[in-house]
Amino acid sequence: MIDACSQESRPLLSIGDALDRIKSAVKPVNSTEKASLKNALGRVLAEAVYSPINIPYDRNAAMDGYAFASGDRVDGQAFTLALAGTSWAGRPFQGQMQSGQCVRIFTGAVVPEEADSVVMQEQVQVQVQGQAIHFPADTRVQQNIRKIGEDVKQGACLIAEPKKLTAVDLGLLASAGIDQVTVKRQLKIAYFSTGDELTALGQPLGPGKIYDSNRAMLDGLLTDPSYSVVDLGVIPDNKQLLEDSFIKASQNYDVVITTGGASVGEADYVKEVLQKSGEVNFWKLAIKPGKPLAFGRIGECYFFGLPGNPVAVVVTFQQIVSPALRQLSGAPFVKPLRFDATCTSALKKAPGRREYQRGILSQDEHGEFFVASAGHQGSHILSSMSQSGCYIVLSEECSGVRAGDSVTVEPFSLFL
Repeated sequence: MIDACSQESRPLLSIGDALDRIKSAVKPVNSTEKASLKNALGRVLAEAVYSPINIPYDRNAAMDGYAFASGDRVDGQAFTLALAGTSWAGRPFQGQMQSGQCVRIFTGAVVPEEADSVVMQEQVQVQVQGQAIHFPADTRVQQNIRKIGEDVKQGACLIAEPKKLTAVDLGLLASAGIDQVTVKRQLKIAYFSTGDELTALGQPLGPGKIYDSNRAMLDGLLTDPSYSVVDLGVIPDNKQLLEDSFIKASQNYDVVITTGGASVGEADYVKEVLQKSGEVNFWKLAIKPGKPLAFGRIGECYFFGLPGNPVAVVVTFQQIVSPALRQLSGAPFVKPLRFDATCTSALKKAPGRREYQRGILSQDEHGEFFVASAGHQGSHILSSMSQSGCYIVLSEECSGVRAGDSVTVEPFSLFL
């Protein structure tokens, strides 16, 4: 792919090719561990789980009402049944329902063996001081009863592996009485920034210094129950210190992520150190922001070197690093949700790179989606990134967008 604004002599690597290379290189972890249900949210299931019971375990009522036998109903006629007792949720009716009788029943309560129908309480009339129940002629039979195993049959697969467990999954497992599962072990991930210009939060800025925003963002981006994450701080531009830090980190973590140093300049030692310590490729990607990216291995440790500009850090993490981490953790691939929206802003773009411009997404009363530019699109502009809710994904061939054109958007989250 040739970038119309690039001075590169060699074609840039497409994001699809980069992802394919990473996918072929990354091997999921094999080790597993037991996790209690309380600690299983977001973990990757390593072994399928089968139900030891039927769900529901008993026949039970789908609503508050009265349980009766359909044989007591005469077609086209109203009828009256004697009240034999009550079945509560957790306290079933203990007697035997006879012909001509019904049982008061509540949602979730066990249906007496002799009954095959439940009518909602609003459809009947209570008579004779509550001891007789009058049913209308249009009473329907064999309704409103949840069957044994209607949701899950005993022995059926509840959840197949691999799956990143959700809150609903935990509820399903709990409904079968399961209190622990086998999951993939957590990935051990370390991250740090490089550069003499970085100043710690809480300290005054000196001339030419900046605060390190990238580590704060990575801390949030790496928040995942499947990851055990350590912040290694800031490594100054010292060749020996960088080399020692890389080697030590590679011996203790599955993944090391750095920001800064991927776009190699005269003051950067990162490329030299990494080429000496491991097998690392320095790529120039056909994306904007985030053209420079380093990927490879130091021993058994995977390495990702992200750009230094903060918006480029977020884009490359979400589009490249995050899918790789999911694969490494054993989680199944999830394709980003993308759909079309009408762009209400004119957008500038030169052909050659795929752009992830930041946008503000909205939906009108008819369900139509619209997106507007979030403002300045520089890779150092975090304010517009903070105000946006989606990427406007512009293809490599795109040479600009007019207001009113249809564009592809990728929302950051469906639950904001």
